[in-house]
Amino acid sequence: MKLVLVSCCAPCSAGAIRQLADGAIDGVDDFIVMFFNPNIYPISEYEKRLTEQIKYCQQLGVKYVIGEYDHDAWRNAVVGLESEPERGARCTKCFQFRFEYAKKWAKSNGFDAVASVLGVSRHKSQSQVDSAGADVMGPMYKSIKWDENLRQKIGRESDFYRQNYCGCEFSIRKV
Repeated sequence: MKLVLVSCCAPCSAGAIRQLADGAIDGVDDFIVMFFNPNIYPISEYEKRLTEQIKYCQQLGVKYVIGEYDHDAWRNAVVGLESEPERGARCTKCFQFRFEYAKKWAKSNGFDAVASVLGVSRHKSQSQVDSAGADVMGPMYKSIKWDENLRQKIGRESDFYRQNYCGCEFSIRKV
């Protein structure tokens, strides 16, 4: 299987990327990390997360692709859902929007499966992410159980930039 791993940030994706790079996920012959996050706001936050993702992928010698940052298109996709709570309908629509992009990119570039770490964050629901992925991609979406202990271990050992909100301008939390 050739897999696209949809990633939101280095802290959430580190364990999954390490497992894939180490060949610890059965059936995956090749993979690429996709950073497609037009939901992240402001652009300075997006750039911090992108920089960390690239740095980690390069450290491991892992291929990556960066999707277009089109915040206006993302806002149009979630219009009317701005006041939804975290893990609400806006999040579902956001995941679907990003999975549509991943599906199209994967098919155009010879990949046959897509998985994600979008549900790894404490701000998100893995079942909501998996449902959105399956709705958009059907059997092309793979729900993979990532080693949480590995993610935490890498997180403790790293100097990753860590954010305190999912990235969406409608969920920014005052610290």
